[in-house]
Parts: sequence; C-alpha cells; structure tokens
Amino acid sequence: MNRLAKASAVVIAVAAIPYFAFLALYGLIRPTGSPAKKQDGEPNVSIVLPTYNEADIIEKKLDDLLEQDYPMEKVELVVVDSSDDETPDLIRDYLADYEHPSLTLIEEEERRGLAPALNDAYAAAENEMVVKTDCDSFVADDALHVAAANLADPGIAAVTGRSTDVLGGSEVEEGYRGVQAHVQTLESHLDSTLIFHGPFSAFENDAIVPLDPNSLADDTELALKIRRNGKRVVFDPDIRFREPSHSDFKKRRLQKDRRGMGLIRLLFQHRDALGKYGNYGGLVLPFNWWFMIVSPWLVVLAIGLLTGAALVAAGPFGLVVPGALAAFVRLGGSDRLGPLQPLYAIFDAQVSLFRASLELLRGEGDGTWEIDEELREAFE
Repeated sequence: MNRLAKASAVVIAVAAIPYFAFLALYGLIRPTGSPAKKQDGEPNVSIVLPTYNEADIIEKKLDDLLEQDYPMEKVELVVVDSSDDETPDLIRDYLADYEHPSLTLIEEEERRGLAPALNDAYAAAENEMVVKTDCDSFVADDALHVAAANLADPGIAAVTGRSTDVLGGSEVEEGYRGVQAHVQTLESHLDSTLIFHGPFSAFENDAIVPLDPNSLADDTELALKIRRNGKRVVFDPDIRFREPSHSDFKKRRLQKDRRGMGLIRLLFQHRDALGKYGNYGGLVLPFNWWFMIVSPWLVVLAIGLLTGAALVAAGPFGLVVPGALAAFVRLGGSDRLGPLQPLYAIFDAQVSLFRASLELLRGEGDGTWEIDEELREAFE
C-alpha cells in the first residue's frame, strides 16, 4: 500500500469516528418521539408567513392553513410580504370571506431579506404561540395541536417537525431527511436539537429574540438563541410537513448550498457556545461542527488521496476511482441506488457543505431568497 493509500485510510477513519460514536449513543439511548412532557391545550396562535411573489401558490397555502384542526378564532395570520405581484391582494381577497383567522398584513416597500422581514412579523405577532411556516409547504392538519402540546412543557420553548413526503419525489432528500430525523430525535433526548425547519417551527412568543439581519438560517438561529437563553428546543416527529426538493445533483446545489452556508455561518458565530449549556454544547454542537464544517473537508481530502493512490498504483487505470464516484453520483442523483440512497443523500449533503464553506470563504451569500420555478410546480 503506497503512502497516499495509507493517508486516505487514516483520513477516512478519522472522519468516521464521530459517526460511529453517534450510532453507539443512539443504540444505547434508543430515543423515540419528543422528550417533552406533552399536555393538551389550545393557546392562541400567531402564524407567521413570509411571502415573495407567491401569486401562483398562495391560495393553496391558505387552503392548507385553514384546514388545520384548530379553532380558527384562536388564530391570527401575520403575513410579511415583499412581492411585486398580486400576492397581497390575493391574500386579502381570500380571507375577506372568513371571519377567522384575523389577518395582519405587513407590506414592505423594498425587499430587505428574510431575516429583517421575520423580525417585523415576530414583533407584530400578539399570541402566546408563534408558528413560522414557508409558503411552498404543506403542514399536517394536527400540527398546531402537537406543537402546543410540546410547548406546554415549561422547560421547552420551541419545537420543529419532520418532512414526511418530499414534493417532487426526491428520494435523495427523503433519504437525508430520514437520517436527519434520527439525529434530531437523539439530540432532543440528549438536550436540544440544532436545526429548525422552515415549513414548520413553533416558538413561545416570550422567548423570541431578534434575528441577525443577515441571517441565512433564521429558524435555526432563533432556536439556538432560545436555547442559549435557558430553555430547550426540540424535534417532534409527530409534527409532519411536506416541502419540494430536487434529486438532480446540479439542481440541488442552489437549495442545499444556501442552507449549508447559513448553518455553517451560524455555528461559527456561536462558537463560544461549545462546551456550554449541558449536552447541547457538549455533544450536540460538537457533532454538528464535525458534520457541517470538519467532515466535508475530510471527505474531499479522502477522495483526492484515493484518486492519487490509485493513479500511483495503476497508472491511467487508477481513473476508475473518480469514474466510480461519478457513477455513484449519477445513479444517486437519479434515485437509482436502492438501499444505498440514504448513503448518497449524506454524501450529497457533505458536498453541499464543502461548497458552502468555499462560498463563505469568498464572502458570498446574502439574506434574500430566489424562487425555484420547478419546485413551485411540484408544490402546485
């Protein structure tokens, strides 16, 4: 075995150690469901909905919200809109036929980015429980009740849920979300989870604090700040939602890379939390640092070393290594890896996180979001 092959083996082993440790911890604890001491209740709810040129889908989203199995007289809808189409008019016209929920419509004069818009919406929200949801997502009709039951636990101030079906049929994203659900369940039973999801996140109103105006991970940032202020933030797989996603490798990059940039930047901004706040800073944050910041670079290094080792050992025939990787990506991006699809989903996430790291190092990334027309068609 040449030196490059030995080096690649070492890099792979080092990269894998935290994942095997996680699997061992998961097997020891065997966490299920939410750790919250749930209690039934129906607090008043403010649903925050940021919109930008949603004319094609806004009515479907409003249909989805009004199908919630929850008393609408206890619900206010807070919409913060920066559209240059007829979205705000469609919202007003749609809700004009309903006595409930009440509507607070904040129309921005200029597009400032998602985090500033959400700060205004959260400030306007008046009710005890605040739910943020994305326009291009569907939420299970019992989600408000399940969220309220979690927040009834006095030690818990925020809860998020899981994607049960990816609109557009992306097995890549379904595989990744399946793995992520297990990770977040364990994190929540250890203390708190890190990642909060845009399609559905619920917060105690009193716990909400302002977001960084340049945030690219607004839901997760708010949850992280709430945990730093002393209350737990958890994942409940009983809260279910659906959102669109691509499988194709190239098409996924914009969606996944932007998410990765936001999470990496957030972890770096809050690096002083490492080692603090119980198991959150002692286990949850270090694992996420490894997965999002360290491991992607090790994966790329290992691929480079393996390719070099193969070329040294077999000459041009060593190109079989990058060739096999290309085939793996092609099959995975086409949802044709069968039981190996979750493994590809994790690899895909590592690629995005590596690319996101490079983009951050180049100083790229802002708080605005762009519409993906293909994904909107999947929602429609």
